[in-house]
Amino acid sequence: MTPDIKISNIQIGISQPNREAVSEELGKLLANEYVLYTQTRNAHWNVTGPDFVDKHKFFEEQYTQLDEIIDNVAERIRSLGQPTPASLKKFIELSDLVEDQEADTTSVTFISELLAGHEQIIQSLRENIIRFAEDYSDLGTSDFITGLMEEHEKMAWFLRAHLS
Repeated sequence: MTPDIKISNIQIGISQPNREAVSEELGKLLANEYVLYTQTRNAHWNVTGPDFVDKHKFFEEQYTQLDEIIDNVAERIRSLGQPTPASLKKFIELSDLVEDQEADTTSVTFISELLAGHEQIIQSLRENIIRFAEDYSDLGTSDFITGLMEEHEKMAWFLRAHLS
């Protein structure tokens, strides 16, 4: 039987207040990722037009990537010893992204909305890279979100390419 390890006893070189602060920011990121995931699912389910099959598959690829990102962000929060926000209510409270319920279901409308969401997440990630490393002594999470930023930049590129 393993002993119960209390959150305050975690010794990974990052103070508890710093782990809490980083996890709070990651919780906001998780909420934004979940809202973007939901928007991408919406696009997958509701896209219409002559490019339906192509965009239906494209949006599926994107939401599959986002699903993996969501899991990784949640696991990063847990690795810091903090609880992970995990309800739709909490995600809506924490998210900076706003769901637009456009009546237009064309791929261009969905792509534009999703691109804006990715760009907003990219900007937030970019702001936190140095902050996590320097202010909170958490190089691991700084590196982690650098990788996420690169994934979102590539996803945004793919979306942008459809608008050319």
